[in-house]
Amino acid sequence: MVRNCCVIGCSVRSHDRQGNKLGNGLSFHSFPTWKQHEGAHIAELTKRRRLAWIAAVGRVDLQFSSISKYLLVCSRHFHSAENPDFLPSSRSTLCLSIFSTTLGTIACSGSCGFLSLYAVKIYRKQESNTAPPQSVTRDHDYCSVPEPSAEDLSKDLESLRKEIQELRVQREFGLQRFAGSDTDIQFYTRFPSYNHLMAFWVLIEPCIYKMIRASRAKSAANTDEEVLTPASTQTLLQPVDEFFLFLVFLSVGLKERDLAHRFNIHQSTVSRIIATWTSFLATALGSQCIWLTRAEVQAYLPKEFKGFSDTQVILDCTELRCQTPSSPLLQSETYSSYKSHCTMKALVGIAPHGPVTFISDLYAGSVSDKELFKQSGIAEKLTEDMAVMVDKGFLITDCCKCKVYRPPFLSKKKKKKNQVKETQATVRLRIHVERVIRRIKQNKLFGGIITMSPVYNISQLFAVACMLSNYQNTALVKKQVK
Repeated sequence: MVRNCCVIGCSVRSHDRQGNKLGNGLSFHSFPTWKQHEGAHIAELTKRRRLAWIAAVGRVDLQFSSISKYLLVCSRHFHSAENPDFLPSSRSTLCLSIFSTTLGTIACSGSCGFLSLYAVKIYRKQESNTAPPQSVTRDHDYCSVPEPSAEDLSKDLESLRKEIQELRVQREFGLQRFAGSDTDIQFYTRFPSYNHLMAFWVLIEPCIYKMIRASRAKSAANTDEEVLTPASTQTLLQPVDEFFLFLVFLSVGLKERDLAHRFNIHQSTVSRIIATWTSFLATALGSQCIWLTRAEVQAYLPKEFKGFSDTQVILDCTELRCQTPSSPLLQSETYSSYKSHCTMKALVGIAPHGPVTFISDLYAGSVSDKELFKQSGIAEKLTEDMAVMVDKGFLITDCCKCKVYRPPFLSKKKKKKNQVKETQATVRLRIHVERVIRRIKQNKLFGGIITMSPVYNISQLFAVACMLSNYQNTALVKKQVK
């Protein structure tokens, strides 16, 4: 039978893996046992010897009553005080003064050379008391860190607070997240830089505390009607972040559901924020008269308009594709043969130096340019000493009392040289209004199909986009073409 040593770390075996007996001269000894017919003195002595063996072997998993006869200790763990190389040959002659293990050495004395665990502890305690005092030297701990002072702790705490704030700003989709990137500010708001945007915010901030918010009243909780409540109501977002949400909706054209996920609010809250800021900006910006007087236009008249110095406004119509109505009657009214889609049409006017000075309401896409000019009410603002510059499709000469600069239709009649130059100059200068309209349509909301929403007014939204273009862009400067 193969015998193994039970001492931790000892790999002594009596046979190799092939079953051949190893001639290493070692013997194996089992733990002390006793028989019932032996005297009480012998039994008590044997128990103490077993306890000493358990303590010397160092096996914490061994229990006093669960030691079997197959649990063996090889003879190399035994040696005599007189002869360290002594190896006992049999169990009957085993009477040693020292029993060594890989975990340490326990000095023993008394009957048969073994002590109980209690005797071992007493021996060690007495030995430590009689030992001469020695200076205790500790090795240097290279992993030890000196305890920080209160000042250092306060600095670390402040640094952690700043890091947490920065992480919170980076996680949240708000204006401060993009404050350091003018490219992102221009993408999300159409303002050229963060400073430019904040300069505009300073203009409107005093008015936001009088803002009338669109919210759902408690009395109309079971209906879809929207009512207006004062701005003192607590909101989930800061006012500047609400303004940023509105600009993102207008500039990037994100859906309300997408904005709700980005700003971590409910979709209905997004709708009410858009409705609130649409109405507020339409009122705040519309309260400033954008229509310029004759003297103001002449003061900023570019040199390119030297031959058309009486020009007051440059007009053009633009169409926005909208959702197809379910009503056949509305479909016929909004269908535009020019766009081959249901559209909404507006008349936009700019001063010769570029700012938007007139915005009409949105009309059905089937209305003609001439009819839109009549219904917009701009004819009442024009006097006899003014002139308007329009495209060749605007046949409005009989609709207004001012002069009209309009490129003529193609005809077989040969034009005079001065008429050709005047036509070329009119076309070259009239293109300014198309550039402004292109700037307005850079707001992605108007680039696709506009969904008809019952929450906010699309006509007001387009007017706000036109008025914001005066603050978002620099003045148009057209160099003289030679």
